Amino acid sequence: MFRSLSGFNYRLWFAGALVSNIGTWMQRTAQDWIVLTELTDNDAVAVGITMSLQLGPQLLLVPWSGLIADRFDRRKLLIATQSAMAILGLGLGLIVVLGVAELWHVYAFALALGVASAIDAPARQAFVSELVTEANLPNAVSLNSASFNGARLFGPAVAGLLTVAVGAGWVFLINGFTFAAVLLSLIFLRQGELRRAPRAPRGPGQLRAGISYVRHRPDILVILVIVFVIGTFGMNFAIFAATMASEVFHHGAGEFGLLSSMIAIGSTAGALLAARRERPRMRVLFVACAAFGGTTALAAVMPTYWTFAAALVLVGFTAITLMTTANSLVQTTTAPVMRGRVMALYMAVFMGGTPLGAPIVGLVANVFGPRWALGVGALSGIVAAAVGVTWMVVSHDLRVHYRGGIRITHDRSSARDELALDESLTRA
Repeated sequence: MFRSLSGFNYRLWFAGALVSNIGTWMQRTAQDWIVLTELTDNDAVAVGITMSLQLGPQLLLVPWSGLIADRFDRRKLLIATQSAMAILGLGLGLIVVLGVAELWHVYAFALALGVASAIDAPARQAFVSELVTEANLPNAVSLNSASFNGARLFGPAVAGLLTVAVGAGWVFLINGFTFAAVLLSLIFLRQGELRRAPRAPRGPGQLRAGISYVRHRPDILVILVIVFVIGTFGMNFAIFAATMASEVFHHGAGEFGLLSSMIAIGSTAGALLAARRERPRMRVLFVACAAFGGTTALAAVMPTYWTFAAALVLVGFTAITLMTTANSLVQTTTAPVMRGRVMALYMAVFMGGTPLGAPIVGLVANVFGPRWALGVGALSGIVAAAVGVTWMVVSHDLRVHYRGGIRITHDRSSARDELALDESLTRA
């Protein structure tokens, strides 16, 4: 489960990223809460707009962010982007502490942070492949997810308590200082042990090359469709948790932070379980999509705060299982020289879909209630699973029979083709 931590570079990176991730979750929680309760009158649409501004640049900058990750030294690039995000966190914290923050200020900082994150994300995702061997890459991707979601165990809960005790501004300031951990880890990496990826050549056509590469990979295309559907309508956890906590159960910031931590319990367990697998598989992705839809629907009908919190553990488990599997499948089957551009497309589809979905989900929460917003998330999981099953049926020549029960079969030649495809992707 923890085999990637045997290497010094990955171990150092993991520790620094964990501290920074805790600060990031603290900021996200405090930011959503002050927008919902301090800068507006429980306006879920405003929370959705904030998320859109922060995540929208992932979509708009994708032609350039991926190429930047493939062309420049990723370690130096990450030092620059992480430093920029630290400054933004400190700046937002300062204006909130001074009591001069307005809603448009939060929007502006969210947009600036989104631009920095858009350049940071593909470089950070692809940089993992320089820290570990190719055989350990799926394990390292899963441990990264465990770090990110393990931070969610502590970050939102601490943010909720600090918001009540000293105010959201200090939460933003603390987040700014946590970036020092990941910056120090990048500075002290053993550069001679890094597995440098080949650089993208200079010249015309490099922006289009990533899109062309994905266009000729139907397996990656179906993953991107699934990630878009669920990322757009299903992964709006901030809206789900904030509106359910404040409007349905009538609780405050502390209980809101606890709900995010409950999601993280399931997410961390799912990521660690994924780390035990030798390699990711498509069928695990499709089953996880359906399970996400079912567990989100279950959360939508929970009658009390504590039963809702318990259901969120299952939501977190299924969500991280599908996202970690999708991420690992894309990274391990992509040519190293194209990895930055392909991961930029992946992150754009995942994070960039939120600007479209978050305001819609927020509007549903405002008009019909938070439980119906969760219903939209549940439907996204079912639709994503249907997309995956349809692709399997079409691409693997499957046949559905009904003889005293539903059976799905394929002939021996199809089985051989599937095995050959699986082996070729592993070699790639």
